[in-house]
Amino acid sequence: MEQTMIRIDGSLGEGGGQILRSSLSLSLVTGTPFRIENIRAKRERSGLLRQHLTGVLAAAEVGQARVEGSNLGSKEITFTPGTIRAGNHRFSVGTAGSATLVFQTILPALMTASTASEITIEGGTHNQQAPPFDFLQKTFLPILNRMGPTVEVRLERYGFYPAGGGRFTAAIQPCAKLAQIELVERGEIFGRAVRATVANLPRKIAEREIATALRLLNWDETCAEIIATQNSAGPGNIVQISLSSPTVTEMFSGFGRLATSAEAVASEATRAARKYLACRAVASEHLADQLLLPFALAGGGMFSAERLNSHARTNMQVISTFLPVEFATTEEDGRILVEVRRRADVGV
Repeated sequence: MEQTMIRIDGSLGEGGGQILRSSLSLSLVTGTPFRIENIRAKRERSGLLRQHLTGVLAAAEVGQARVEGSNLGSKEITFTPGTIRAGNHRFSVGTAGSATLVFQTILPALMTASTASEITIEGGTHNQQAPPFDFLQKTFLPILNRMGPTVEVRLERYGFYPAGGGRFTAAIQPCAKLAQIELVERGEIFGRAVRATVANLPRKIAEREIATALRLLNWDETCAEIIATQNSAGPGNIVQISLSSPTVTEMFSGFGRLATSAEAVASEATRAARKYLACRAVASEHLADQLLLPFALAGGGMFSAERLNSHARTNMQVISTFLPVEFATTEEDGRILVEVRRRADVGV
């Protein structure tokens, strides 16, 4: 029986690429075709950029889908999924566009597929407007693995903006169904670390960043690490602060860029870390956005969040278009509790 096509307005809410990525993910998992118009309508350069097109083509390959409108700059596509094809896949963004976002687009389908998969993706691994590889590896995937699948990733080459050229691999052992979990109480922070990575840049930059972060956080040097690498197509720099609790390892990043001092880069990461430390939530605002889709696919669960931004609230709307779930949010002790549950209007 042919399913009714869902229509998505890409200008909804924050009007960015997440609307497209979530729609692709959910279409693959549910087998539901969709048509999206006004893709990335609220971005300076609307339509499909290279990373978004790669995500569409990757989803089409994994889901053996029929696609109309899959070309650079396209503002609308029609996507009709077929049968999920697990196994070995290789995708290349071709620019510094985010490889991690492409991976997250196809991951929901592959982590509940019938057989295992090996994925290789080339592109940007450490981009300011996307989850860096380390966040994927140390923050997001450990939570996902608690829900049933086993997903392991390995960085092979750094890919910083603007050169890109990074590469990572992923091994995915799927599960039949995602388990519902609760991530409400964070517990005491027992692990603290700050790492500065410089690729094809002077080590002195990382030293200044480490000194700034340690001073602002009042940590000692045992928490610090510097990585100086040439395993990168171009220059790049990132400062990452990790905070580990019994529930999660959260990560906060500052990206080096032209006309921004090392001290300013480190300060960006420390500000975000200190805000998180001051609240009792498990998930930072960025992790909260990432958890919505897997929790919805599990059919329920609850987590506490530092805050919900417009990106997350738009994501909720898209998810509820494909799945019979709703998101209930309540404020409690300076944090937001997010409960995912089956909609009352849907029969058991």
